[in-house]
Amino acid sequence: MRPLVATIDLSAIRHNYLLAKACAPERLAFAVVKANAYGHGAREVVSALPEADGFIVACLEEAGEVRALHGKARVLLLQGCFEAKEYLMAAQLALDVVVQSREQAEALLGSTLNRPLNVWLKLDSGMHRLGFAAEELRAWHARLAAAEQVAELNLISHFACADQPEHPLNRIQLDCYRSLDDLAFDCRSLANSAAILTRPGAHMDWLRPGIMLYGASPFADRPAAELGLKPAMTLGGSLIAVREVPAGDSVGYGASWVAARPTRIGTISCGYADGYPRSAPAGTPVLVCGQRVPLVGRVSMDMLTVDLSAVPEAQVGSPVELWGAQLPVDEVAGACGTIGYELLSKVTARVPRRHRY
Repeated sequence: MRPLVATIDLSAIRHNYLLAKACAPERLAFAVVKANAYGHGAREVVSALPEADGFIVACLEEAGEVRALHGKARVLLLQGCFEAKEYLMAAQLALDVVVQSREQAEALLGSTLNRPLNVWLKLDSGMHRLGFAAEELRAWHARLAAAEQVAELNLISHFACADQPEHPLNRIQLDCYRSLDDLAFDCRSLANSAAILTRPGAHMDWLRPGIMLYGASPFADRPAAELGLKPAMTLGGSLIAVREVPAGDSVGYGASWVAARPTRIGTISCGYADGYPRSAPAGTPVLVCGQRVPLVGRVSMDMLTVDLSAVPEAQVGSPVELWGAQLPVDEVAGACGTIGYELLSKVTARVPRRHRY
């Protein structure tokens, strides 16, 4: 086999879910498993969380996969139904659905369903992607509260800057959300990972742990370990080649990196077709034999190269960690000018996942 594998620690995911719950005792929590559980494997993650109160997905295809594994947990369709006929499938699967626009609300009211749905009215509290303005939501609350298609009627919104706890928009959004306190809702939900960890006033009835579930930090300046989170994915492999490069010679496409001195170069069978970012600059950290070494040269489709000068014992077959248990994914993401969410969710299907408890 090609020496590259993503090892998924399911016990870490369970630990992180329980940590989210501990931040808000007596609240319920949806585990966010959209996008194949952020690249970790939705089937395995859902199976590892039998005690989860519910799960969040982005589309009906994901919802069907979760429902097949978990017959009783609540499954929330985060963007709602894209076509009127999808409400029939949502009812058949006993889903919770977000309603975030006039078109979705009218399609719901025009549907004949075999059972009513738990509906989450989406408030645009200031992020301005999806949802109703507060006064518009009031009008739809009145219409949907008495609709035969609706079982529970709930309220949901989403922070734009919860990862920046002092940002003034957080207070503006919370105030907008609270302006609807006089309306009767069965349940309310506002807190994503960052708000779970830092904004108790936003916890409401249902939490929505996402990135924290997978052991990465939602904050640029607070490492996951400091927050008590355990990394769930370790992307690792081994060296497939080692060579000596003379001073003045280049490495990789475009000859963008030139050896300033005689340099021992290691090659790793991982590239952008595996999800490792092509944008990773020289100096991005990689672990070889448990020691940090810098990436050199341009990341290619199937390979990348590192400077082994600090690890003289490294040889073909020596272990490599691209991120994971010893090298936080957030640190690698920061070096690449992105966030841990992107690196985790972009690990491609050709990388085998090995799940362990």
